[in-house]
Amino acid sequence: MTAALARPIHLRYAAPSELAAAPLHSSVRLSLDSARGPVGVRGVLRDAALFRDAMAALATILESDLRYKGRDRAAYLAYLMKQGKKATAAIWEAQKAFLESAFADDAASAGQGDGSPAKASGALDPVLTVHPDEVSIEVFSRDESAYARLAFSSDLFEGREAAHGTAFVDLSPRIVEQIDRLRVYTKVELDAGASRASGPTAHGAAAARGGRETCETSIERSLEVPATWLRGFLQVQSAATLPAVSCELAPIDLYNALFVLRTRKAKKPPRGLRFELVPGKPPRLILEPWEILLEGHGAPYEGPPRVVRTFGRQRLLALSRLLPHVRGARAELRGPGLPVFWVLDLGRATLTLALTGWTDSSWASAASFDALMPREGGARAALDALAGRQLALLRERGPLPLAALAAGSSAEDARAALQLECLRGRVLYDVARRVYRPRELFPEPVDEREIRFSSPREAAAHRLLGAPGAVRPTKVHEIAGEGTEIHGQVADREAHRDFSPRFTMDLEGRVSDAWCSCPTFRRSGLREGPCEHMIALRVAHARERAEKDALRQTAEGRSLIRAETRTYVRREASGAEVVYRVSLDDRVVHLSWGARAEAPRHQRIWFDTDGEARDAYFKRLDALTSSGFVDADASSA
Repeated sequence: MTAALARPIHLRYAAPSELAAAPLHSSVRLSLDSARGPVGVRGVLRDAALFRDAMAALATILESDLRYKGRDRAAYLAYLMKQGKKATAAIWEAQKAFLESAFADDAASAGQGDGSPAKASGALDPVLTVHPDEVSIEVFSRDESAYARLAFSSDLFEGREAAHGTAFVDLSPRIVEQIDRLRVYTKVELDAGASRASGPTAHGAAAARGGRETCETSIERSLEVPATWLRGFLQVQSAATLPAVSCELAPIDLYNALFVLRTRKAKKPPRGLRFELVPGKPPRLILEPWEILLEGHGAPYEGPPRVVRTFGRQRLLALSRLLPHVRGARAELRGPGLPVFWVLDLGRATLTLALTGWTDSSWASAASFDALMPREGGARAALDALAGRQLALLRERGPLPLAALAAGSSAEDARAALQLECLRGRVLYDVARRVYRPRELFPEPVDEREIRFSSPREAAAHRLLGAPGAVRPTKVHEIAGEGTEIHGQVADREAHRDFSPRFTMDLEGRVSDAWCSCPTFRRSGLREGPCEHMIALRVAHARERAEKDALRQTAEGRSLIRAETRTYVRREASGAEVVYRVSLDDRVVHLSWGARAEAPRHQRIWFDTDGEARDAYFKRLDALTSSGFVDADASSA
């Protein structure tokens, strides 16, 4: 199956969103896509300051783009041409890039006001949904690395009038700037709808314009939404349905973390935010690479001991504006490579922020999100039928937890069916309240097969993975302090050849070095992205690692282990961290221990048989767990 093409979307707004301000009254008028029918909400805001700051933080997440941008050398190249230098290829490329950027901006703005829709390629506008108990706005960052859902409780509105449904909302930089200057000491009304309201809102707007007549023109845009953007937006929500380890944080914990991130800049990896979760104690936060320890002040953690390393922490600075309103925070940690969800309790509002460890959803997400896609097979028909019943129940009764939707079926099947509806854009999982909600992203459901692969090469990689034994990781080498080097063998039956890809992942999960014997890599290296053999090897390695982690929890799985290394850590009362490393290599057990950043002590123990060495190895791991040590392996999230 080939990768999906861009999805055409036509948006029509009756007028731009605007803020109408009078001396004693202000009205925030958000324009919704009129093609979605009568959807909207109106009411007087009881806490205008909360609305202003929350919308500002949401706009910051929407506009965030941390992808690498090359230096602008246009001025320097113009200087060289002025000096009579030869028109090199660099000058022509800079001129071409400038013209393409300028014409792209003109094309994006064309058609606004003259009735002719513009043809542009880009991300979707924010999604506003009116529920019976709240109003939510969803955004996805420009670099496809951050997803946010801001939900305003019905209690925020006085005299609330609502029409339930989903529509796109015009949240341009102009209206965001106006909301940022909102005078919160006056009466503020929110009016979100597809058409201009009459009554008090319209009268307030007229008063703000001094009685002058204005000509509000409609806005029409035709977008070509990239399949990669739509795929990331839906898969992040699908990831929210997976089981998670959660920990509670106090507002001061979030403030301390943001203070460290704002006052320091990491110049070398790793750049993670590490959670130390010990049962019965508040979570600890460690910021790398400085190893700054922040003691938590939230509720004691309940669950198995874990050390979880997360990435994407720099995007947390977008939450700074909300610190005066935060009453509590919760971090939900899922599997390796999956997004980390932050839930902020703001009183009458809730912000859910999902952060990934990368600034694009290409190669990095190929392995992480592979588990989110539904498997093909005979059980697919039953899964579709269950998903249809669950969707009908949500439409009839509103938000429901998993237990209410799993009646008559197993929790695993119910979660898989709801995950499928999330990929189709008809259901979302409310991480804050831990319930499923109906939300129609488009009038017609998204075909999950269209967004299954982000590129033709990823589709080719999964074709290779579909052949039994075609993709085999041959060597996984852990490089201390650097990362993991992975070698593999891929039998490409269409090419009638075998290829040998390899790559190195650093401590942050990024690929620092890669090579393959295929013609694609020999022709262009990584300039055109990774070849299908590298992608297949990465997905195969992720699947093999997940299978081994699940298998080692059983006696049968442990009996198959002949070589393995595990690292355990324990935080002392003084704040020092003790690291214990245990390795099994056939009939030898190697131990090393000591304080972090100090020279460790070593011990090697030889046994007569590999079974005796394996038993001693696992007894040592159990003893470390019982003495307060936490398994630090598989800690990336």
